[in-house]
Amino acid sequence: MKKFKFSLDTVLSYKQQVLDALRGEHAECLAKVRAQEELLENLWQEYRDYNGEYQERAREGLPVTDALMYQNGLRAAELEIQQETARLEKLKAQEEKKRAEVVEARKETSSIEKLREKKLAAYHKALEKSEEQFIEEFVSAARAHAPA
Repeated sequence: MKKFKFSLDTVLSYKQQVLDALRGEHAECLAKVRAQEELLENLWQEYRDYNGEYQERAREGLPVTDALMYQNGLRAAELEIQQETARLEKLKAQEEKKRAEVVEARKETSSIEKLREKKLAAYHKALEKSEEQFIEEFVSAARAHAPA
């Protein structure tokens, strides 16, 4: 019997390459989200530190110009935090979209792999049947040629 050949091997190979590429892109998206989360946490820490410094100096008494400087600095930090939070939300949306693409590609690849497994099982079953038939014919021929 001839060697097993799955007609959709090239399609399966292509789908696997697409899946691998999408997984790589998803990993990049996740890395960007993690980096943005870290940046945002650092901005919040800077904001808390700066606000603490302002509160401490305000208790000790500080000139109005310094107080205005601190307040302007805090507003600027709040604005930057808002902008970076919006950027984080966009990155999370991109990551979710990429994750959905990976899931869809995985489904497509999986369905072709299952079909391949079924075809391979059918091939093995046919091969087994063919071998059994060959053995039966061989035994029958041997019996027919054997002296009685």
